[in-house]
Amino acid sequence: MVEANIPGLVSIGLFYILILAIGIWAGRKTKQRGNDATVENIMLASRNIGPVVGVFSTAATVVGGAFLNGTAEMTYSRGLVWCQATYGFALSLLVVALFFAKKMRSEGYVTMLDPIQKKFGLVMGGFITIPTILADVSWSAGILGALGGTLSVLIGLDSKVSVVVSACIAILYTLFGGLYSVAYTDVLQFFCVLIGLYMAVPFAAHHEAVQEIGTTATDWIGKVEPYEAGAWLDVFLLTMLGGVPWQVLFQRVLSARTAKTAQFFMIVASLCAFVLATPAVLIGAVAYSANWTDTKYFREGRPVPIPADDQKNVLPLVLQYLCPTWVSFIGLGAVSAAVMSSADSSVLSASTMFTRNIYKTVIRRTASEREQIWALRCSILVCGIFATIIGIFVPTVYGLFVVSADLVFVIVLPQLICAVYVGFANTYGSAASYIVGATLRILGGESIINLPVILKYPWYDEEKQLQLFPFRTFASAVTLITLISVSYLTNAIFTRWHVNKKYDIFRCFSKPPTTEEKTKAVGLEFSPLDTKDNMNHVEGNGIAKSGSEHSNAAMTDDDNGVIDANRL
Repeated sequence: MVEANIPGLVSIGLFYILILAIGIWAGRKTKQRGNDATVENIMLASRNIGPVVGVFSTAATVVGGAFLNGTAEMTYSRGLVWCQATYGFALSLLVVALFFAKKMRSEGYVTMLDPIQKKFGLVMGGFITIPTILADVSWSAGILGALGGTLSVLIGLDSKVSVVVSACIAILYTLFGGLYSVAYTDVLQFFCVLIGLYMAVPFAAHHEAVQEIGTTATDWIGKVEPYEAGAWLDVFLLTMLGGVPWQVLFQRVLSARTAKTAQFFMIVASLCAFVLATPAVLIGAVAYSANWTDTKYFREGRPVPIPADDQKNVLPLVLQYLCPTWVSFIGLGAVSAAVMSSADSSVLSASTMFTRNIYKTVIRRTASEREQIWALRCSILVCGIFATIIGIFVPTVYGLFVVSADLVFVIVLPQLICAVYVGFANTYGSAASYIVGATLRILGGESIINLPVILKYPWYDEEKQLQLFPFRTFASAVTLITLISVSYLTNAIFTRWHVNKKYDIFRCFSKPPTTEEKTKAVGLEFSPLDTKDNMNHVEGNGIAKSGSEHSNAAMTDDDNGVIDANRL
């Protein structure tokens, strides 16, 4: 570890104070405390996020510290073609825009899991909430771990201390102002990343120890061998499609003023994600093209080439040893900004789902508005603490970055697709697919978390103990097929073959309760805004009046899906 750098510590301290001040200002400005506060407004910023703030907030959320450090790491170690997570997650925003943003926003849902609970029941929805919360917490952990490595390299600050301090700042302003604070700080963080990393690239590329990156392009671009094609495709689909069912994205979609604005968020933010990823790729290329024996890095007694355990810190190493000191400090601010913008969003996302889809609908259906607000604040604190603890022990930035999308790809994505698009989908299909998907994924193993391989798919590499078959994609596809097939079969059993309804243990086909009974039992209140028959939308500020007519309209069952408090 380098000696503590006082100017660096001062600069990062001032940056954190600025971020905290903006977060608190945003919270006070929007009156998210006291008698004026409502839990939905804290979660969704009163559904009043405009296009400019929405785009920058979405892009800054996706491009976190793990995104940047992981991109530089993989470009250096395996080549650009193996950065599937980089362009996969960026493309996932387009998928959200094209297939989910308008439908979800028009229905006025509060979380991504609302349509799932509406379709498959409360308890089943609670089970589906678990992997999404775990994914958000693990993503936050990976992001914080990336910052710890960066600060330890650049200014000699102990990685554990940096993780704890950064997490505390993000948690504090998120507690204070909810999505408003997160969104406003994201705007500053977006421009910090944009300016800081683009400024560092030319200085690093023109260092005397670095040869022209064009001459080494074949190596740092990399290639995919034929036998690796299945594994490559698996990770790409995992990040592109597995990057869809994330509450951090839908929190922006559902906070937009209109459905069209929500689509605009996602499309433009996707392009911004590619723009922000470019300097990280170039920094990885510079690191590959550098003769590290001609740098201070080697003179300090560090091993050359960079060992595998240190490759996750390629980006801060380039900033430290191939850039002037003042440039490295600006780059440090960029990475810190990226971390904060994603960590706060993930913590708020996990807390929102817990409060809305577990606490309110499963644990305490009669919870008051004030009680829900305190449940949200407590869950923000707990999720932040867990992410901090895990982040201190992150084994690999890129690995945790990918694993975060793994759970939602296999388990949650099929549930969301069917809840939104498959009218006859029901709880029987949901429960069966959940079990099948989780089983297949667990049996496939995962070396990053030391999960042994039990089910060896075709082309399994015994020597490297590596699945070369796209087993994650296979598990996700089987999960989707299972959900559709079992739902279709049970529909046929109870509606066409007229089997006695007493065997309908999940009460999907039993006589439905009245709308008033369902609304009271479930406690989910939606505010559909962009439908022609809704006249409760205040034009110009995007705030919908809440009322029983909203809840009743949103809780209307489709032909086959009946929600009931006693289901499961």
